[in-house]
Amino acid sequence: MIKVIDYSGNEVILPQQRCEHIIQEHPEIEGYLDEIKFTLKEPDLVKRSKRNENVHLYYRFFKEVLRGKYILVVVKISVPSSIITCYIAGKIKEGEIIWQRK
Repeated sequence: MIKVIDYSGNEVILPQQRCEHIIQEHPEIEGYLDEIKFTLKEPDLVKRSKRNENVHLYYRFFKEVLRGKYILVVVKISVPSSIITCYIAGKIKEGEIIWQRK
C-alpha cells in the first residue's frame, strides 16, 4: 500500500490490489509512480468530478511524459481518501476548479 499526504494535508492511499488493477487498465502509467505521488503533493489543478462531488481530479503537467502530457489522478475523498484510477491525459476535463497553482 502506498500512502501520500496531498497538497491540502489529506492522506491518500493506493492499495496494492488497486494499483495492479490500474496498471492492467492503463499500462501506459506503469513506471510513473513518482509522478503520481508528485501530482498528489503538488498538483497544477484540482477539479471536482462532474459525475460525483466526492471525487476529485488531480492534474500535473510533465513535459517528459509522452512528450508533454498530464498525469491525472482520480481520488475518492473520504477518510482516508483513496485513488480510484490514474492515467495520462492530453487535456484537462471540464468541471469545477477546487484548487489551482498560482
